[in-house]
Amino acid sequence: RMDFPEHWRIVLIFDHANTGVHGEQEIEAFRQLPEFPASIAADMCRRVLMQALPALAESDLVTFGKAIRELQERTGDYFSPVQGGRYASPRVAKVLVWLEAHGVVCSGQSSWGPTSFAIFADKDEAERMLSRVKEAFSEQKDLEFLICQGRNQGAILKDLSK
Repeated sequence: RMDFPEHWRIVLIFDHANTGVHGEQEIEAFRQLPEFPASIAADMCRRVLMQALPALAESDLVTFGKAIRELQERTGDYFSPVQGGRYASPRVAKVLVWLEAHGVVCSGQSSWGPTSFAIFADKDEAERMLSRVKEAFSEQKDLEFLICQGRNQGAILKDLSK
């Protein structure tokens, strides 16, 4: 675990008309997929340890974004047969392609989606791009966007049995 730079902002992209794979459907999806290639897993581990984490420590969004994009593409392509494409939601996929075409260096999908993210250097940059993306996708009523930031603390466990 490593702290996320305080000034970075994340735009979350929600598709309320779509739900990601979960529960029994997720278990079945893993049964259908072939074993993940060890060579790709090794490359992904190297990218996390040698690129993403050092870039995070240095607040280097471009290098961090390149590493995350590669991880996203590899995992998205692997899960494509069971989620219907690199991303679970075609609407969100269009937003991610649009963001990349407009210079966003770090984006991807959370787990099975459809929630996705784009990371920006600061609040002002996130707000500017959010305004543009909302205008570009104004006809997509099921899409919702939210600006947030990293939560730099570990999990908090509560004993609910008491």
